[in-house]
Amino acid sequence: MADEKKITVQRTIDAPAKDIFDVLTNPQRHAALDGSGFIRSDEKAQRIQGVGDVFTMNMEGDHMGGEYQSDNHVVGYDKDKLVAWQTAPAGTKPPGWEWVWELKPIGPDQTAVTHTYDWSKVTDKKFLDMGLFPLVSQEQLEQSLAHLAEAVSDA
Repeated sequence: MADEKKITVQRTIDAPAKDIFDVLTNPQRHAALDGSGFIRSDEKAQRIQGVGDVFTMNMEGDHMGGEYQSDNHVVGYDKDKLVAWQTAPAGTKPPGWEWVWELKPIGPDQTAVTHTYDWSKVTDKKFLDMGLFPLVSQEQLEQSLAHLAEAVSDA
């Protein structure tokens, strides 16, 4: 589902929420999950432990002129239920776009996973004038959910 400044996708994954959360909170796994193809690797990131954590990713994309790094500021954390972060060019404050992963158990071995890309809080005219939003499509978010399903089935 997409609205003017947010894209949300959902998928049922045949795995317990705790296993999915374990993958999502490990930045070393993010490149394999990324449906957009921008993430290359983590930059010696530690497991996400809570709100306030920051993890850095090595990225590549024409929208940033090639290789770059992003700092991801964790803004939501509820063990086995939710993890969310706002992304910023490395060394800067987040300009307002965020990634949210919500997990709702359907049973002991099934979880409804909702993934949202939200840029509704972006107010910086420089970023808005670049015409980047949405930088990631609904199809790419759905691909991230497919990669997540594969990652937990391989665990």
